[in-house]
Amino acid sequence: MAVEATRWGILYCPRKRLVGNRKYRERVLRALENNDVKYDFVQCENSGSVERLVRMFINNGYKTIIVVGGDSALNDAANCLMDIEIHERNEIVLGVIPNGVMNDFARFWNFRESDIEQTVKWLVKHRVRKIDLGCVRYMNKKGEKCHQYFLNCINIGLIADIMNLRKQTRSILGSRMLSFLVSLVLMIFHRLEYKMHVKINSEELNRKVMTLCVGSGPGYGQTPNAVPYNGLLDVSVVYHPGIVQMFAGIWLLLTGRFLNHRSVHPYRTSEVSIVSAKHALVGVDGRLIATPVGAYKVTVEQEVINFLIPD
Repeated sequence: MAVEATRWGILYCPRKRLVGNRKYRERVLRALENNDVKYDFVQCENSGSVERLVRMFINNGYKTIIVVGGDSALNDAANCLMDIEIHERNEIVLGVIPNGVMNDFARFWNFRESDIEQTVKWLVKHRVRKIDLGCVRYMNKKGEKCHQYFLNCINIGLIADIMNLRKQTRSILGSRMLSFLVSLVLMIFHRLEYKMHVKINSEELNRKVMTLCVGSGPGYGQTPNAVPYNGLLDVSVVYHPGIVQMFAGIWLLLTGRFLNHRSVHPYRTSEVSIVSAKHALVGVDGRLIATPVGAYKVTVEQEVINFLIPD
């Protein structure tokens, strides 16, 4: 059944935390009511239900879909929109009220988890900008051609490995922060370098690399100059630094000066070809994907999603 064009579809993705979800949900609902928003509200049961619920909104004629969630939920919504016909996608706008761990894409636009009221006021103004998405195209172990779109970045190597360790330790420890700290300690006994053969512009890298980040957006600090509207990708290639340099790199990452580290080599391009990267895991917008088999490419799709931005 079609709905009125001004009615929003709100998808609430609760964070995995012990307390605070109910209060945050109430704050979101209060902000929507305060700004006279007409909406229908659904809550996802788990991360696997985001695409199904977004598709439900699309099929029922919602033209404004707001994700109350983090980067992974927003990624699922964007991938779902990319699965429909262009003419249909052009009639739909995607927005976000940040409610994740990193909220990197939301933070890029100055949406803050701490100020829901201001976020809703901006969303009500309905200022739309077409944004780019990065895309990785690869072959899986079954020989099937696959693709995955991303708003922030794709990580190949160490950072993706940390994501995998954190997932494994979290299933045992429960705490997100504790699992992250334990993962960092475990990395001491893990592979820190990966033999990669990569083509970027006219340059060809065939050497050991610690981590490689390709960003259409800010890339969790690893591609801080990337913007999702210039039709280009920013790339950071990190060679293995010494222990002291590694800690210095972490400090520069946390303070927004990652590109100043001498082991970081930045590029800007429209396509990255990964000829080979054996044993290197791949993470897309903070979530691991099936490790590609053989060569794969990372490209950018220009101005493909309508996104609500602030003034």
